[in-house]
Amino acid sequence: MTEARPEQHRVTITDPQVMRALAHPARMAIVEHLSALEGGATATECAEIAGLSPSATSYHLRELAKFGLVRQAAGRGDARERVWEAVNPSYSVEAGPDADPETHAAEAALVEAHLVRDAQRVRDWLRRVPDESPEWYEAFWFSDSVLLLTAEELAELNESVRALTSPYRQRSRTDPPAGARKVAVQYRAMPID
Repeated sequence: MTEARPEQHRVTITDPQVMRALAHPARMAIVEHLSALEGGATATECAEIAGLSPSATSYHLRELAKFGLVRQAAGRGDARERVWEAVNPSYSVEAGPDADPETHAAEAALVEAHLVRDAQRVRDWLRRVPDESPEWYEAFWFSDSVLLLTAEELAELNESVRALTSPYRQRSRTDPPAGARKVAVQYRAMPID
């Protein structure tokens, strides 16, 4: 049986400078990659994920470190090799209803960057569909539902979704079954009127 590692506490980002630092596609990819790993990765290892050169990736890692999102990890025995890790593998962003315009703008920029990345993931999947196995094609799900909820019910639904997906988080699974792949799950729930 697969045992999940305990999930670390979720950090809420409220600082607009941190939001803006993270609202860069390469930085989002780096933080996501490091958040999923035990033991961290080097700039060279992160470069492939970020689609950048190792030196450009090193720059982004140093910038992320300035804002407390990543840090240097214990080395792997080679003193020349710099290993980086996520400070916390889980975070949320919240400007808050009373935040100043700068903070709301930074939050919007970060959310927009995530939406662009998520849309690209869907487009990439649609391009790969002809090469996917029938099992993965049938497991894919894209849905848009309009629900009628109170704020309390929405909060309860959000918590249920979080609890349902938590055991499957890449970092939480110590021994995933054969055939397991990374799967991006995007969930959005907001009033539309």
